[in-house]
Amino acid sequence: MQQQGEQGRTNGQGAKPPPAEQERQPGLEREMRPHPESTMKDYAAAGKLRDKVVLITGGDSGIGRAVAIACAKEGADVCVAYLDEHDDAEDTKRHVEAAGARCIVAAGDIGDPQFCRQLVERTVGELGRLDVLVNNAAEQHPQDSLEQITPEQLERTFRTNIFSMFYLTSAALPHLREGASIINTTSVTAYRGSQELVDYAATKGAIVAFTRSLSKQLAEKGIRVNAVAPGPVWTPLIPSTFEGEKLETFGQNVPLKRAGEPDEIAPAYVFLASRDASYMTGQVLHPNGGEVVNA
Repeated sequence: MQQQGEQGRTNGQGAKPPPAEQERQPGLEREMRPHPESTMKDYAAAGKLRDKVVLITGGDSGIGRAVAIACAKEGADVCVAYLDEHDDAEDTKRHVEAAGARCIVAAGDIGDPQFCRQLVERTVGELGRLDVLVNNAAEQHPQDSLEQITPEQLERTFRTNIFSMFYLTSAALPHLREGASIINTTSVTAYRGSQELVDYAATKGAIVAFTRSLSKQLAEKGIRVNAVAPGPVWTPLIPSTFEGEKLETFGQNVPLKRAGEPDEIAPAYVFLASRDASYMTGQVLHPNGGEVVNA
C-alpha cells in the first residue's frame, strides 16, 4: 500500500484530474479534487502520545486534520479548532474517534482572544488536561503589488496567522506542565519570501521569531517550543487561493517536482510533540520537497 501511495505521488499528475478551484476561504476539503491524502491510513503508530491531550487550530482539514488523526493514533485525545467548515470538522472528528480517541470540535475565530480563552477552558474542562498545543491555522490572500494589500487584509492576515498564536499560547500556558510541547506552523515562505504573498510571508517570518524567542522563555519550565515550515502542500487553502495555471502547476517548482500531501507532513508534528524530540526546542523542521533554506 505504501509503495502504491508513493507511486501516486511521483509528480502530482498521472491520472489525476485538473485541480478544482474554490470560491471561498477557508477552502473545504470535501470539495477538493483531487482529494488530499490526510487520513494517515498507512501510519504505523507506537503509542508515543498515550494519555496526552492535543489542541490543534485549523484541525478540520489539510495538515491540521492529518496531525489530529496521527496524534489520535498515537494515543492522544484531541480538540479540533476551526473557523466555520463544519462538515470537514465532523469528518476529522469521525477519523479521530475511529482511532479510539476522544475528540471535541470547536468553531470560532482564533483572532479573537476571548474565543482563544474559551477554547483552552473547554479543552481542559472536557478532556481533563492540555499537553500539546499546535498553532496551525492560517489564511493568505495573493496580491500582485504591495499597494493592493489593504489595511483590512493586512490586519486580518496578521490577526489570524500570528496574533492568534500569542492569544492562544498565553491562554494555554497556565495549563501546560513540564514536558509539554508547543508547535507552530510557519512556512518555507518565511525563508525564501513570496512576491505574491508579502503579508503572509511576513507573518510566517514572525512565527519563526516567536518560536525561537518563546522557546528561550519557557526552557526553564521544561516546555518545548518548535515549529514546522512546510513547503507546497495540497490543502484546502490552495484551491481557495490560486486559480488557472498557478493551481495546476502548484508544487512543481521544488526538487521533488510535486506538492506534498498532509499525510507526509504530520509525522513531523508527532515527532516534536513526543519524547523523541525531548532535546529539541527553538527549532524548525522543513518538510518542503527538497528546497534548501538557511534555517
